[in-house]
Amino acid sequence: MNHTAVKVAAIAGLAVMTASTALAEPVKFDALVVQKEALRLDFADKSKHFFLLVRREGKSEGQGPLAGAAVQEYGAHDITPGVGGEPRGYLEFTRADGDKAYIKWTIQATFVQGPDGKPKLLDNGVWQVVSGTGKLEALKGAGTLHLIATGPTERRFVLDGELVQ
Repeated sequence: MNHTAVKVAAIAGLAVMTASTALAEPVKFDALVVQKEALRLDFADKSKHFFLLVRREGKSEGQGPLAGAAVQEYGAHDITPGVGGEPRGYLEFTRADGDKAYIKWTIQATFVQGPDGKPKLLDNGVWQVVSGTGKLEALKGAGTLHLIATGPTERRFVLDGELVQ
């Protein structure tokens, strides 16, 4: 192979690698969701422990390909108030074009002493894209998650991280 052919092959290989490599894009988005269905088990002991299966609906705001999408939470919240818990579940994002993305999330709920001496809940965890449809089929990403109670049955999922489409 002559010198020119080697250069052409190297440039062609570099072009193929560059075209197939997507860069991760930092994103921050959130979803305010309102409870639509719930099934709850309250433990009959003195612990106040409960297990809640819930479906909540809302809309995503922020940046990136999931901003503006309708959101459904399918969650399992295993909580002992004042002690901690392990909420987990899936968020289903549906864009206006019908394309969907599924995000798996897990949280380690921890209670700490608040400034007023009462327990304060820290609801922090992680998320990752597990699948998608249509233009979101190749979506990949992960990041951190904060769950904020905004009302008795409303929650705000705040997601920071990176997405690659």
